[in-house]
Amino acid sequence: MKNLFHLAVVLGISLLAVTGVSAQKKSSPQALAQSAAKAAAAAIKNPQIKFQDIKLKNGLRVLLVEDHSAPVISLVVNYNVGSRDEKKGRTGFAHLFEHMMFQGSENVGKSEHFMLIDNNGGQMNGTTNTERTIYFETLPANQLDLAIFLESDRMKSLDISQANLDNQRNAVQEERRLRLDNQPYGKANEQFGELMYDNFAYKHSVIGSMEDLSAATVNDVRDFFRLYYAPNNAVLALVGDFKSADALNRIKKQFEAIPAQPTPPPVDINEPAQNAERRMQVDDSLAQLPLLRIGYKGLIGNTLDAYAMTILNTVLSGGQSSRLYQKIVKEKQLALQIGGFAQAGRGAGSYNLQAIIAPGKKSDEVEAIINEEISRMQTEPIADWELEKAKSFARRSTIGSMNGSLSIGMSLAQDAIAYNDPNLINTRLQKLAAVTKDDVMRVAKKYLQASNRTVLLAQPKPKTGAPAAGGTR
Repeated sequence: MKNLFHLAVVLGISLLAVTGVSAQKKSSPQALAQSAAKAAAAAIKNPQIKFQDIKLKNGLRVLLVEDHSAPVISLVVNYNVGSRDEKKGRTGFAHLFEHMMFQGSENVGKSEHFMLIDNNGGQMNGTTNTERTIYFETLPANQLDLAIFLESDRMKSLDISQANLDNQRNAVQEERRLRLDNQPYGKANEQFGELMYDNFAYKHSVIGSMEDLSAATVNDVRDFFRLYYAPNNAVLALVGDFKSADALNRIKKQFEAIPAQPTPPPVDINEPAQNAERRMQVDDSLAQLPLLRIGYKGLIGNTLDAYAMTILNTVLSGGQSSRLYQKIVKEKQLALQIGGFAQAGRGAGSYNLQAIIAPGKKSDEVEAIINEEISRMQTEPIADWELEKAKSFARRSTIGSMNGSLSIGMSLAQDAIAYNDPNLINTRLQKLAAVTKDDVMRVAKKYLQASNRTVLLAQPKPKTGAPAAGGTR
């Protein structure tokens, strides 16, 4: 009863609402906990984002959020293409295209996009990941036409030339050198993904290989643009200070004449089951201390399992009160830092933990404690305070993503592409609040199995005649 009372108080519902039926019908503790969590989720008053969802004649999906709280607009265009859509021998195309999209179009000069946004008091950028490529602008509300024009002009008439390709190919290759090849643990993190996955769609890095980038031709790039940068393969989200009917007319005027293209081929997202642990040790000449990475694959986004894994991660590695920080960093001082994250999408995502091993300490001691805590989560319910803390953290993070025109637009556009559900922005909190202790234990048992584990240890490359700086197995 005490635990249920605690849960009811934290989630803002009355104890009577949770336990009132128990006098009439006996229920198991597990059933009561499930009932309490569901009632709590239903009772939470979450912020709601009202939006319009319109599809243009050419297939472009338009999401409008009219908000007059500030004289600002944010426009987000999300294309349903990421590194998972790339072919062997042509990796890095999705990210290369993110760069190409700023090299000019029929009515916009090379790099003029940047200057127009900056000169009109705005900000802009683009990002690529495994599953999508997204572009955005935030501008004063009186520059709505500028944002719409810039995005429509490059969707219909990007300047794909040999000179632009060579320029941006070199830029991406330099970015790879800077962010991956010449960074501590950069190559190790790339090798970790290659070791964990068998499906090529998720096995290779987003930035691609130097060889594949060098092999790209203008015809390759044009074919990629024609297939993936079509209105029927994109979502446009507009959030801010405008009149919806007027904004929709402006969007139709600029975008609706762009012809649709054949639907891109579906991506094979099937990942073969892993039946034995995979393990690798690599030398890293740029690292000062060993890095331990542990991953478990198979997690699919926007599922009960994914929300339960979010709660599990906070309990296990979220902040200084988490189990692993307390034991490994604070009490035993085996690592300088430890953290985890659940990476879930449409395909086989993963749950990951990583630790920077302290000088003179051993990585296998750290790994042993991680395995012990995972075993505990598989066999013992987490504490009430751990569940409360994790849900409070999730609530704060989720509500934070609902503040501001840009974050709202990004959320709507990404959920529309990934799950065909832009309204997830309004239901995500309830899904997180409904997670129970049993759910956390269940996903720990389901995914965090030794046979599904991938382990990589990146060791500082020892100097001649000198031992490595810790991490001995």
